[in-house]
Amino acid sequence: MRKSKQPAAPASSAYRWLVVAMLWAISLFNYGDRQAVFSVFPLLQREMRLDPVQLGLLAGAFAWVYGLGGQFAGMLVDRISRRRAILGGLYVWSGICVATPLARGFPGLLALRAAEGLGETFYYPAAVSMLSDYHGPATRSRALGLHQTSVYAGTIAGGFFAAWIGERYGWRWSFLVFGGLGVLLGLLLQRYLREPVRGAAEGAGAARAADEPIAAGETLRIIWTTPVVFLLMAAFVCANFVAVVLLSWMPSLVYEKFHLSLAMAGLTATLFVQVASMAGSAAGGWLADRMQSAMFCGRVVVQAAGVLCGAPFVVVCGLTGSVEWLIGALTAWGFFKGLYDANIFASVYDVVPVRARGAAAGFMNTVGWAGGGVAPVLVGVLARRHGLGFGIAGASVVYLAAGGILVVAAVTLRRTAGITKQLLPVEL
Repeated sequence: MRKSKQPAAPASSAYRWLVVAMLWAISLFNYGDRQAVFSVFPLLQREMRLDPVQLGLLAGAFAWVYGLGGQFAGMLVDRISRRRAILGGLYVWSGICVATPLARGFPGLLALRAAEGLGETFYYPAAVSMLSDYHGPATRSRALGLHQTSVYAGTIAGGFFAAWIGERYGWRWSFLVFGGLGVLLGLLLQRYLREPVRGAAEGAGAARAADEPIAAGETLRIIWTTPVVFLLMAAFVCANFVAVVLLSWMPSLVYEKFHLSLAMAGLTATLFVQVASMAGSAAGGWLADRMQSAMFCGRVVVQAAGVLCGAPFVVVCGLTGSVEWLIGALTAWGFFKGLYDANIFASVYDVVPVRARGAAAGFMNTVGWAGGGVAPVLVGVLARRHGLGFGIAGASVVYLAAGGILVVAAVTLRRTAGITKQLLPVEL
């Protein structure tokens, strides 16, 4: 049993959406900080004489630590105040970002990137768990979909402004600015962000059941013996693999192939795909809520459509020699990516108990980012032999695998819908 009674969640409908806005701002810096390093890859390569595999390891180190820490972070946020986890994580990763300019070589930079992954790992399990207690099944996909748009805005901000600052003042100032602004945001939101009652959005019975955090062993049993959860996690590994490839290597591909300035390469590689993903995420949240009310596998169907439709455009992104075709492919891929992203956690929350939501989100991050962390290193190896564009295009095969897994998950959910719905009032 938790040692102290949780504070009541604010009844105001307006505050529920204000929470989305506050977490949106924090998430923007979460992704802006991690994207910043990719936009200054050419500067780091020049100053520290790094090869493609070393650059890939910088991306991989963050992803591996971020993912492996997700398991611990997810179980912890089911036991502590999510407000403290969110704001504490913001201060930690922003502080590490501010310290990054102290790196004078590859080993130091690699260590700081890994440490930043550990600092950021607490945010998402805590944030999506908190949002699920402010928004019930009727608005959950929309709330999480809107929150997801911050990922895209943060990626654009990190992609463009880090490169812009780096070109003018050096790459170290990029990290000082992003980290410093993150600390200021935390101080501002310290007063306004409140902890909700766990399970409040599901009704009184769920709130009482959620008061006792689920044991770690039981969480593992639920995750690994529930076929749909296992399938959704496997699909996330594949989808995140592709996302990490494009986010980490696309700025370099645009810079090298089309000979744009560093800032314009960073902007081109992020703006079109991320703005389109915002639209796709909003549409995916709305569509999934509508489809879920009609059939219990509705959210997963939307996810499957997103990755299957996006796969051909990943190929075009890697192989095209035209800026116009690249922009079109990035835009289309981004929209379909948003359909998938809006429902990553909402689909899992349909089939796991309230008191295991933080742990489930943590495990999702663990498997997704541990697998995704291989992506930039693998593409770095392929780039040595066949070129960067070939490596990026090849990631489309992994996207097709994600689509197939999600189709199986949707069929499985449809077959077990009656049993799962009976459990919803008590277990979920």
